Amino acid sequence: MIQVNQTQIPEQDILAEMQYHPAQSQRDAMLKSAEALVIAELLRQRAKMLGLDIDSDGAATSQDDFLEQLLEQEVTIPTASLEECEQYYRLNPNRFASSPLLELSHILLAAAPDDDKARVDAKILSEQLISQLQQGTSMAELAKHYSACPSKETGGSLGQISRGQTVAEFERQIFSAEPGLLPRGIESRYGVHVVYIARKVPGNLLPFNAVQQKISEYLNEKVRRKAVAQYIHTLIVAADIAGYDFNLSESPLIQ
Repeated sequence: MIQVNQTQIPEQDILAEMQYHPAQSQRDAMLKSAEALVIAELLRQRAKMLGLDIDSDGAATSQDDFLEQLLEQEVTIPTASLEECEQYYRLNPNRFASSPLLELSHILLAAAPDDDKARVDAKILSEQLISQLQQGTSMAELAKHYSACPSKETGGSLGQISRGQTVAEFERQIFSAEPGLLPRGIESRYGVHVVYIARKVPGNLLPFNAVQQKISEYLNEKVRRKAVAQYIHTLIVAADIAGYDFNLSESPLIQ
């Protein structure tokens, strides 16, 4: 049984709350549920103490509503200044650039992720094909013969690709590479790819005025989350909680 300032949280409430806290184990789900209910009770009690909108049964009309009222009454949350937004823009240019464009061709040597032998064979074959390409063999010829991708009918060409158009593990490698034949095959969930990048067009940095609102919203939300975590922390420290032990250094609410 958990008590928060002498108010009990029944076990059945914790069990009912578990559906909202998926976890790797039942124990983890129960701990997350208990933590959520303890915090909700602390907020409810504080709202009632301050005379906020609590109904006759002692439950808040909406936890989010009275949390907002508590924050408005007890927490000062600063907003990002123009200078802070400009500084964030200058320090994080990659976040505000349009995607580069790649024009490339590939040969897909298919191998399932869990087929170790097939993947080893694909790596060996990719080395052999790269060697042939380095010696002048046509990419189109090898693609038509070896590739498991429909692009083999167009010489292995994938046309122009921007970020987000292919799987992440393939994308990470090709967008960090320079034009030309890649010296090693790239592994993906589909197998091993032999890749030739014909052209790379760098992305363009978006102007500050186009992203200022986005930056401001991001920074304001980051500050707000920190303020909420600190406020909850103060309620936990001041409370008499039995049956549940907050590990403040590990709780994601206090990060």
